[in-house]
Amino acid sequence: MPRIIPIDVLPLFPVLDQKLLELLRSLAPADWQRPTLAREWTVKDVAAHLLDGNLRTLSMLRDGYYGETPPEDPDSYVGMVRYLNRLNADWVRASRRLSPTVLIELLAQSGPEYTAYLATLDPWAPAAWPVGWAGETESLNWFHVARDYTEKWHHQQQIHAAVGGPGLLTKELFRPFLETCLRGLPHAYRQVAAPLGTVVQVRIDSPIGGVWQLVKATDAWGLRTPATASAAPAAEVTLSPEVAWQLFTKGLSPAQARERAQLSGDLPLAEAALHLLAVMA
Repeated sequence: MPRIIPIDVLPLFPVLDQKLLELLRSLAPADWQRPTLAREWTVKDVAAHLLDGNLRTLSMLRDGYYGETPPEDPDSYVGMVRYLNRLNADWVRASRRLSPTVLIELLAQSGPEYTAYLATLDPWAPAAWPVGWAGETESLNWFHVARDYTEKWHHQQQIHAAVGGPGLLTKELFRPFLETCLRGLPHAYRQVAAPLGTVVQVRIDSPIGGVWQLVKATDAWGLRTPATASAAPAAEVTLSPEVAWQLFTKGLSPAQARERAQLSGDLPLAEAALHLLAVMA
C-alpha cells in the first residue's frame, strides 16, 4: 500500500504558476517597480527570483550542473544562508537587464519543466538539500518539495500584496503553506525549557487556518494535532492568516507580529512561537 505523503503539494505547482502568469500579465509598467515585503526587491526583482528558483533547480538538481563551487560548509546554517544570499543577489542584479515580457516568457517555459522534474523524485528518498529552517540536517524529498512550495507561494503573495492583487489566501493554497511552515515550530522552541508534557497551542484564526500544538517531550518539542491533546495548553498564540504568512517569511518582525497577535497563558512561552522563521535567513 502506498505511503501517504504528509503534505502533498505537487498538484498545486501548476496552479501557482498559472496564477503567477495571470498576475504578471495584468501589471501596468509602473507596477513592476513597486516595493515589496522582500525588503530591497521590487515586484520585478521578486518575479526574477521566482524564475531563478526554476532554473537553478533544473540546472543543479536535474542536470547536476552547479556552475560554481558549492558552499565550503554546506552543513553550516550560517554558511548556507551566506551562499544562498550571494546567489540570490547576483541573479536579481543581472536580471534587471531583462524586460518584463522576457521574464514572463521564461517563467511560462520553465514552470512546467520544473514541476515535471519534481514529479520524478521519490518522495521518501533523501533530498539534495535539507530543510535547514526546520532544524533538519537531512530531509526527505516530500519535505524538500513542500519547502519549495512555500517559497513559490510566499514570493507570489508578496507580489499580490505589493500591487493589490487578489492574493493566495485560499484554503487550497494557503493551508499547505501553513502546514509546511509550522513544521519548523519544534526547532523554534529547541532552547525553550518547560516541564515534560507542557502544551503550546498555535491557532491561525480563520476558516483557512487551523490549530496546532507543541508538546514538550523528554529531549525535544513535538508537533501534533489538537485531536490527540490530553492536557490544556499552558500558552496559546492566535494569529490571522495575514500576520502568519508575513511573520513566517520575515515580512514582519516578532515585535511587529506581537502587536497584532493574541497571546494567553504563559506569555514568554507563547512569544517563542513568534520566532518561527520558515525561510533561510
